[in-house]
Amino acid sequence: MLTKGDKVSVLDEAINGTVVSVKNNEVLIETEDGFMMTFLVNELLKIQETSNLMNSIKRIDLDEVSKEKTEPKPRSFVKEKKDKRDVGVPEFDLHIEKLVKNKRGMSNYDILTLQTETAKRHIEFAIKNRIPKIVFIHGVGEGILKAELDFLLGRYDGIDFQDANYQKYGLGATEVYIRQNSK
Repeated sequence: MLTKGDKVSVLDEAINGTVVSVKNNEVLIETEDGFMMTFLVNELLKIQETSNLMNSIKRIDLDEVSKEKTEPKPRSFVKEKKDKRDVGVPEFDLHIEKLVKNKRGMSNYDILTLQTETAKRHIEFAIKNRIPKIVFIHGVGEGILKAELDFLLGRYDGIDFQDANYQKYGLGATEVYIRQNSK
């Protein structure tokens, strides 16, 4: 496999060097910059030097690279389970950047008023169209918009609200549930 004096390149890093020693699965290399570093055998690629008219060109051992590519890597993510009730839940982002093209010239009061008026319009629309659940994305920030949103939602009868799914939105969203009256 690797022996003393072999030229190697480190996978996933821009480090090349020469093998100094090999012990079990660990390889000590001297980098081109003169540093001594230890890597596992599977983190290194042997570089074969070939002569050419233009000095020496480094070629990577293609067998090792293709072997790396063909080995299936284990998946490292957890698939989020979808709740049947969450299909098609409207989300409304209340960040000012999403509401206006340019916020220049707007005071904090103007921004907050626009955000709460937008939220109020979406709530009224959801009530009118019997939409059972909506999500407002307000961000974390200093919590002023969240407090204003909580106050606004508390003024409605038949509306419950809570922090939205932490995995999906973090701390910056509120779920609004609209209880439907049978008419």
